[in-house]
Amino acid sequence: MATTLTLKSGTSWTDAWQRCLTVAPEAFRDDRVLNLWNSTWQADGRPLPATSPVDGSPIAGPPRLDADTAHQAVRASLDQHRAWRHIPLDERRARVAATLDALTQHRDLLALLLVWEIGKPWRLARADVDRAIDGVRWYVDGIEPMVADRAPLDGPVSNVASWNYPMSVLVHAVLVQALAGNAVIAKTPTDGGVACLTLACALAAREGIPVTLVSGSGGELSEALVRAPEIGCVSFVGGRDTGAAVATAVADLGKRHVLEQEGLNTWGIWNYTDWDTLTAVVPKLFDYGKQRCTAYPRFVVQRELFDEFLAAYLPAVHGLRVGHPLAVENPGDPYPRLDFGPVINAAKAKELQDQVAEAIDRGAVPLHRGRLSDARFLPGQDTSAYVQPVTLLNPPPSSPLHHAEPFGPVDTIVLVDTEAELLAAMNASNGALVATLSTDDRATYDRLAPQIRAFKVGHGKPRSRGDRDELFGGFGASWRGAFVGGELLVRAVTQGPAGERLPGNFPDYHLMP
Repeated sequence: MATTLTLKSGTSWTDAWQRCLTVAPEAFRDDRVLNLWNSTWQADGRPLPATSPVDGSPIAGPPRLDADTAHQAVRASLDQHRAWRHIPLDERRARVAATLDALTQHRDLLALLLVWEIGKPWRLARADVDRAIDGVRWYVDGIEPMVADRAPLDGPVSNVASWNYPMSVLVHAVLVQALAGNAVIAKTPTDGGVACLTLACALAAREGIPVTLVSGSGGELSEALVRAPEIGCVSFVGGRDTGAAVATAVADLGKRHVLEQEGLNTWGIWNYTDWDTLTAVVPKLFDYGKQRCTAYPRFVVQRELFDEFLAAYLPAVHGLRVGHPLAVENPGDPYPRLDFGPVINAAKAKELQDQVAEAIDRGAVPLHRGRLSDARFLPGQDTSAYVQPVTLLNPPPSSPLHHAEPFGPVDTIVLVDTEAELLAAMNASNGALVATLSTDDRATYDRLAPQIRAFKVGHGKPRSRGDRDELFGGFGASWRGAFVGGELLVRAVTQGPAGERLPGNFPDYHLMP
């Protein structure tokens, strides 16, 4: 008989919110979060209603500023920047280290906020927080040679990032940028993460980190956060459409920029026999419902291996665990171990479902479709943001699933007969962040991998954004501006010798590290 599930004790949104009010009363009100600018928490902006993807219940929404107030915040950040850039490195390092200690103290609350706001299972939410803390600590310990003979930028760094990794991408970047001598501005993602970011920024501001946190629509705030002359660098993480508009703006202004955009990351199968390894890795590729920039939504498979590929792949996707991230059999039980929970919202779930239905209607072959009835839910909960895994063979060229990243738990498979077809299919999106080629023959990998247009290519193993000294970037339209990771992140937000050419994709040159 099916067991009736309940919410894990102490993990409700009300529990999390009350803890935020206790930990950082300066940044939270009973019914809203505040914006942080001019070194002050401001009860301005128009709070938008928001719901949790976990169960559709109300949570805190972003307090959206207007353009004029955003310009005031940018000008105030420049004043902070002019003071902070002269703070000695040892003091900057001490303040960032103190911030990391505070984040560590409240890591479980930060993770719980991520569960409610963006639907991450507990294991992945904790990992997001821990990667931010551990990653920045690596820079704190080794910053001296990275900033030797370099200076902070002329203005603050403006950060506009997507909702999927508020801590390990956005907070990580903000703290390293500040460590390097810059004031920092962060825009809260519209789709989720505002409470987690507010708490993290409150802990940083207490230690004297010159951080500005604002909310608003990208269209209304872009004039201030991207084009304003006070801005020294724009750091963007998101989709290609929005990224293209940002890229045009920064190119026109000649402004320093780091623009991480999406690409169709592909996994090729050619002359391969190690199927047990593939079976073991497939569930990991579904972490967080493939809602990340380094997800692999496309398999390009040698036709004569297709039967063996399916025999390895299908059992893995059949065993994926999906459901409410906080639903347990007994209130005191450990957090459930899930591969993913909801996608970011009900609108995204419907978009994915519509794309799948349209692709099948136009000729794609459904190889696997999970059922929501197999997922773990609370009795009667809203499940409109949940999508069970789907696998399609040969999506038609007219489908977005043929050429773009779905950003959800939808895999597509393309069959090929020649190495030329393999490479063409793996390079379908004009550049990607990561790719993998599974082949038994190392010589074949060494010959084909350089022809795959991805910044990182794995041999039978997935590649990721990376941490600490691992570099990160993209080929083609997946990246514009300076590459990051390791010392390159510091170089991207500091000034070096006259005429320095940073590794990256720029309008007038492409330079690999």
